[in-house]
Amino acid sequence: MLKTVIIGASGYTGAELALMVEKHPELTLSGLYVSKNSVDAGKPISQLHGKLHGLIDLTVQPLTSPQEVAQQCDVVFLATAHEVSHDLAPTFLAHDCVVLDLSGAYRVKADGFYPQYYGFEHTESQWLDQAAYGLAEWNASQVEQAQLIAVPGCYPTASQLAIKPLIESQLLDLNQWPVINATSGVTGAGRKASMTNSFCEVSLQPYGVFTHRHQPEIASHLGCDVIFTPHLGNFKRGILATITMKLVDGVSEKQIQQAFEQAYKDKPAVRLLDELPRLQNVENTPFCDIGWKIQGQHIIVVSAIDNLLKGASSQAMQCLNIRYGFPILTSLV
Repeated sequence: MLKTVIIGASGYTGAELALMVEKHPELTLSGLYVSKNSVDAGKPISQLHGKLHGLIDLTVQPLTSPQEVAQQCDVVFLATAHEVSHDLAPTFLAHDCVVLDLSGAYRVKADGFYPQYYGFEHTESQWLDQAAYGLAEWNASQVEQAQLIAVPGCYPTASQLAIKPLIESQLLDLNQWPVINATSGVTGAGRKASMTNSFCEVSLQPYGVFTHRHQPEIASHLGCDVIFTPHLGNFKRGILATITMKLVDGVSEKQIQQAFEQAYKDKPAVRLLDELPRLQNVENTPFCDIGWKIQGQHIIVVSAIDNLLKGASSQAMQCLNIRYGFPILTSLV
């Protein structure tokens, strides 16, 4: 059994991870941690997340000595802020732990990216270079060999899964950049209350127009420019991405179908639909649903995921399963 700890365990993603680890036949949940100054320290996780009552009653501990925790675990999930993951990951990696980081701290290898988009200087270039980008359906060979896995966020996951099959099959005219309009539920902003994510204050609205940090992440890993506009919706969980793209001359609907089927024929967490996806069908599931419509030289692809699951914790667990050779959906369905 792999001794597994979760840091940042009191958040929405941490709670989902705790449940998955508890259900996994090859893992044992050996610790739940938050920062030493967190108001959640010392509380049972079932008190913070009632759905875990009777399932997981471990107390969330303050992380006072990362070195001591690292000596006692095999796997660590970092569900922490970007700067915190940046600082913590090397400690666990130095103790030969496998680290799955759900923050953006190790996702993008580009000069100046972190000061510009995350507001801090990245000083762990060695680990940044070695990190595998954990887009599970596309980077399994890298994840299999990696000690540090940078799990993509919800918007990049929904967007890339919808676009990559068409790029890989060379079916897109990339002189017209893919245009991504994606809407997230308010859980994407985390548990901490603010006026911007208070349910009573949220109205459907765009944000981060031309400035959102996920745009360069998506573009970097797709290998092409994109226009990405995120929106906040007044619902709890899920992401729906609607993506408009131009096809090269002469592309048929059959070629589109073949491109998606070839990409995902043996990828059970992606479901190809004959209709356009709906959020309610992916809520509380590890799946990404994808559908599309074609008119002339344009295609609109729609993808739907649960932002806390396929957009975070269940994709992290997929990566763990790939890393250790377990069935891909172990503990997820």
